Amino acid sequence: MIVTRIADLDGTDRDVRSETWRSRRLVLAKEGAGFSFHETTMYAGTVTEMWYANHVEAVYCVGGTGQLENRETGEVHEISDGTMYLLDGNEKHTMRPTTDMRLICTFNPPVTGREVHDADGVYPLITHETAQEEAAV
Repeated sequence: MIVTRIADLDGTDRDVRSETWRSRRLVLAKEGAGFSFHETTMYAGTVTEMWYANHVEAVYCVGGTGQLENRETGEVHEISDGTMYLLDGNEKHTMRPTTDMRLICTFNPPVTGREVHDADGVYPLITHETAQEEAAV
């Protein structure tokens, strides 16, 4: 059994930040659960373009408001507390928070915590084994 408090992740390698968001990773690939589980804050007034070409992501909003755009179809969805979206088709998407948004996210395959969005907004596919090999070098 693993019990984690979000505050215990502050300032650790599980506390990942960018200019437009902060993600605290509660469950990573190394836990062997088959998914990763994150709490992400997206900052009001920012724009984040993403494309999880290698992952499926489910996101549940537990606070704040924003607009999610499917860049492939042009559809725009209002996201607020109690709204879930599933990126099950590797959709290119853009989030535009109007207030700070608190989001609970799961990824499959799980992320290792080392992923960084590339120029296209993609997380590379890094397995726990690959991450261990890179750390040993």
